[in-house]
Amino acid sequence: MTLTDTLLFASGSLRGARTRTLLMMLAMAIGVAAVVVLTALGEGARRYVIGEFSSLGTNLVIVLPGRSETSGISPGMLVGQIPRELVLDDAQALLRSNAIRRLAPLSVGSAQASNGARNREVMVLGSTAQLLAIRHMEMGEGQFLPDTDARLASSVCVLGAKIRRELFANEAAVGGWVKLGDRRFRVSGVLKEQGESMGFNTDELVIIPVASAHQLFNTQALLRILIEAKGRDEILRARSEAESILLARHSGERDVTVITQDAILATFDRILRALTLAVGGIAAISLAVAGILIMNVMLIAIAQRTQEIGLLKAIGAPPAQIRKLFFAEAALLSLVSSLAGWALGEIGSFVIGRAYPTLPIGAPWWAVLAALATALGTGILFSVMPARRAAKLDPVLALARR
Repeated sequence: MTLTDTLLFASGSLRGARTRTLLMMLAMAIGVAAVVVLTALGEGARRYVIGEFSSLGTNLVIVLPGRSETSGISPGMLVGQIPRELVLDDAQALLRSNAIRRLAPLSVGSAQASNGARNREVMVLGSTAQLLAIRHMEMGEGQFLPDTDARLASSVCVLGAKIRRELFANEAAVGGWVKLGDRRFRVSGVLKEQGESMGFNTDELVIIPVASAHQLFNTQALLRILIEAKGRDEILRARSEAESILLARHSGERDVTVITQDAILATFDRILRALTLAVGGIAAISLAVAGILIMNVMLIAIAQRTQEIGLLKAIGAPPAQIRKLFFAEAALLSLVSSLAGWALGEIGSFVIGRAYPTLPIGAPWWAVLAALATALGTGILFSVMPARRAAKLDPVLALARR
């Protein structure tokens, strides 16, 4: 028999038992679809996290107060000590590094914002003019904070797009006044609507000079310092020099954590890739179950097709040809099932992507190939026993259904 004859025979056998064929196809297709959808979700989560971190800026180095240990607990916490605070002088000292292009100290708090009868609780971010470039923010109208000495307080503020709508409605916001707590600030500009990034919604933010934030919240502490290195190849030098400068300022005590954006991204990338592989592997177990189902159903089919097998052997079909026919049947069934499962998985991924447009859903190519190969492999592998049993049947006894 030629390859064409073998495939025609196998397809005819599958069409002759449509219910059995559909059940086996459904089991295999569901397994492939599960692998495609779950890996698409894992890959989408990875792309989303990377995109969110990338939106924070480029060539970033972040300075945090307190020393992060491998256990996640600072030794000082065990004896009731708190991390040494970062202050504006620390931020100014970092500018001595030639690897640093610009930096923005951050101080955060909340306050009641009001304009006439309109008021709401808002998050207030204290920073400098450099924040706009470091965070890649864009202005919708007006100007950002003035580029002056960070230690000088001034009564100006920049509103997020949502805050501007809630406090000013259809009135002109730029040039107007907003009361934050017990202080009044003139609105110098409004940020362009950007939405949420890393759980931080700039549309619901009020930005004021960092020195003004310290006065408003009665503190000198900084939440963190954002540093932008002069280039990608300067990131590690900027980190090293920032650590050295702060070590000297803090009397040789390593009480700050300096992390790079690339290090954070690499960590998340490893975690999410491992998660994607894990959920894909769990879903692939269903393909093994489908393979066992194919084996059992084919063993039952052999009992029902003994006369057919006996006739083939009676007209001269050798055992190798019988095995080839059953292998072809299993391979054709697995191929069609895996392609149907792939299509079903892509449809499922598309539906999830439309339901959650912020998540860039898409199954990685390696997961699709692995799912298809596993489905095809298990289908053929589990057909070995039925094929060998069919090939061993005695033609006379098979024709007599014995």
